Amino acid sequence: MSFWMLTRRLRSSCRQAAFGREAVVKPETAILQENRVARITTASRPNAGFASCYGVVVMLVALLGFSSLANAFDLQQLSDQLAKPSVIHGSFIQEKHLRALPQPLTSKGAFVLAKDHGLLWLLKTPLQQDYRISAKGIARRDGSGWQMLPGKSAGAEQNRIFLAVLQGDSSGLQRDFELSLSGEAQHWKLTLTPRSMLLKQVFNQINIDGGELVQRIELLETQGDSTVLRMQDTTSATPLSDAEQHDFAE
Repeated sequence: MSFWMLTRRLRSSCRQAAFGREAVVKPETAILQENRVARITTASRPNAGFASCYGVVVMLVALLGFSSLANAFDLQQLSDQLAKPSVIHGSFIQEKHLRALPQPLTSKGAFVLAKDHGLLWLLKTPLQQDYRISAKGIARRDGSGWQMLPGKSAGAEQNRIFLAVLQGDSSGLQRDFELSLSGEAQHWKLTLTPRSMLLKQVFNQINIDGGELVQRIELLETQGDSTVLRMQDTTSATPLSDAEQHDFAE
């Protein structure tokens, strides 16, 4: 039952306590007719029960109102929730929607997010390619190891934002975006609207949906293209493997 429906029912109960419930009077029911006449004499003034009951309603409304404000899910709570796991493993499906193509370009892979290290983005199909995103920048693995990529590009900016989202860095995001959060801890939506002219040239809006962890990211670009990322099979129960630790350390 909603808050307002509960309030209306309580008020209705208070009125009934004060004035009595109206009976449907039928000609053959003399007792009900007599009771109705008796009630009419007091219908013009509420009794003490009404005042007491209405006072309870007012107190309940106040308590419920303050409780709903106190329990509102805010950006700080979202940041704390997303930053809590030390390591997250999962898989992803990425769809790139281009205006010139009737079907999206789909890629799949796995990811490893480590709070103290960054993100391993391991593309499996349609081609195999590994990326590492950290505070130092973006690196791509080739035959000789990890190679740093140029940091001044739209792709680099997109990956930096992506890392900030997954790590729950709302303070970092607020420097570049207006943030709008709705929902609750297990079902929330965060909307990012660019502040700077540079980001406004790339993105119209970024939409992020999640629960305990991020589940979906949608990037709407100014040229009409868009990217949708769906995070699947995520778990925070598995620590970094030796190989993953080596990848972050290299």
